[in-house]
Amino acid sequence: MNEEDITEPVPFFYAGTDISYYPKIAQNNLIFKNRAGVASDFLQILKENGVNTIRLRLWHTPIDEHASFEEVASFSDQLKNLGFKIWLTVHFSDTWADPNDQHIPNAWKNASYSILKDSIYDYTFKIMDRMTPDIIQIGNEIDSGFLFPMGNIETNQQQFLDLLRKGIQAVRDHNSESKIMIHKADPNTALWFFNVVEVLDFDLIGVSYYPQWHGNDLNEFRNQLQQLDNTFPHDIVVAETAYPFPHDWSDITNNIIGSNDQIIYPQFPASLEGQKGFLYEIKSIVQSLNKGAGFAYWGAEWVAFEGFNAVVEGSPWENQALFDFNFKATPALEVFKNE
Repeated sequence: MNEEDITEPVPFFYAGTDISYYPKIAQNNLIFKNRAGVASDFLQILKENGVNTIRLRLWHTPIDEHASFEEVASFSDQLKNLGFKIWLTVHFSDTWADPNDQHIPNAWKNASYSILKDSIYDYTFKIMDRMTPDIIQIGNEIDSGFLFPMGNIETNQQQFLDLLRKGIQAVRDHNSESKIMIHKADPNTALWFFNVVEVLDFDLIGVSYYPQWHGNDLNEFRNQLQQLDNTFPHDIVVAETAYPFPHDWSDITNNIIGSNDQIIYPQFPASLEGQKGFLYEIKSIVQSLNKGAGFAYWGAEWVAFEGFNAVVEGSPWENQALFDFNFKATPALEVFKNE
């Protein structure tokens, strides 16, 4: 064998979907259909179309079983048995954690700073011990910090870093194979943010891209990722993205997207082909980076699962799911296939 016969292994590319609502949706026994319109198992449809990674949110003590430790652990076991990689987004909250909301779990509400650090370590280690994900996010959309008020990046930057460090330490102490991601939602200020957290030991830079919140210029988004790629040694993943396939709806819950000024129009209209074209462009942008490692589509499963009149359990996202209003896979699922 000569040197020409030796080839480098192809890096793994995460083609992921966030389907955190699926355990709840599955209780309704909906009939999902593949691209040919044939009834098929939801998870098998994803797998057959090239989805290789499933992203799941984890809440500390939610009001019911959904997104709880027990549900996520059980679902991740099921997914692993099907051959998916598991990507956990640990919110360190009892409910949604996002750039504007980083509520400390009630169980830790009165903890001192010292005890809070121990709690983060013990909780993260427990997650690792039970689930051992392929990717673990220490916090979700932590643009402004997490575990407020102690971990507010604007008022307590050092505490923010030290709290993150305790979660990271728990992962490293348990398992050196799991990849640690730091996730910032807004790419517009990502360069500043990752300069702050660069002192930490993590593997993956995660950013989101939604045109309605982050700007409708894909060239600008490409440049932002390129700056990160040029500046930091970490692999880069688009942790969340989504796009509408119509502006219509299939339940009476108000949708988050409903007009052309919220999308990249007319380049990618709110249509089946527009959704596919947008997602293909996102994938292409990531693949153009030296250290582009993948993407995840958020809300792939969040169809109108309670019917048209749903209000409490309605979906504001059914026009951005990867299944249409008849629960048939949209053409955008084809983008996940390895090329």
